[in-house]
Amino acid sequence: MPIKENLDKIISSLPTRVKLVVVSKTRTNEELMEAYDAGQRAFGENKVQELIRKQKELPGDIEWHLIGHLQTNKVKSIIPYVSMIHSVDSLKLLKVIDHEAKLAGKIVDCLLQVHIAQEETKFGFSMDELIHDLNSEEFKSLSNIKIKGLMGMATFTDNQEQIREEFKSLHKVFYQLKSNFFKDDPDFKELSMGMSDDYPIAVEEGSTMVRIGSKLFGPRIYPAANKI
Repeated sequence: MPIKENLDKIISSLPTRVKLVVVSKTRTNEELMEAYDAGQRAFGENKVQELIRKQKELPGDIEWHLIGHLQTNKVKSIIPYVSMIHSVDSLKLLKVIDHEAKLAGKIVDCLLQVHIAQEETKFGFSMDELIHDLNSEEFKSLSNIKIKGLMGMATFTDNQEQIREEFKSLHKVFYQLKSNFFKDDPDFKELSMGMSDDYPIAVEEGSTMVRIGSKLFGPRIYPAANKI
């Protein structure tokens, strides 16, 4: 499998402002090391247990991103290992992250996940929830998290115009929040949107971070023994 060639092709297609996070869920350490040896350092995992295991087994300079849904009871275990949490979808979760980060003596970079897709199964804040929670004293009291921007997932559809409109709406939310809540915060600058099937549209609509797996590694295989 030409992982290095695929990686080079993907990176050359991205503007310099866009960071590639390689989605490594269910991939073997050998596959990840091929990408690592080709220069890739940012990897994204969906499952807490899998991220922790790989972090312990692979080189220490890898930057691990949690991109899947995070349950509050898993926060404590992941704090020491994660560089950024993309999938913060409630104030409740943000408060738990802040609490555990404080105990660990660490500041944790977070992205607020916004619900932009038509599928109800996708997680994320609504615009009303975002405005309410960002105005709250509870949010303002958090000291061990750093909100770096937003994350969103488009509807799984072949309708490219729908996908574009959803990414466009997330970009609009980003600028609304930037001007209303994070005007003086230079760290609020990331817009994590775009995956293997739709990242070119996401980049056109302002993404600064894309999450790509199957485009790099090929179709995902789920061995029965690897259900983590």
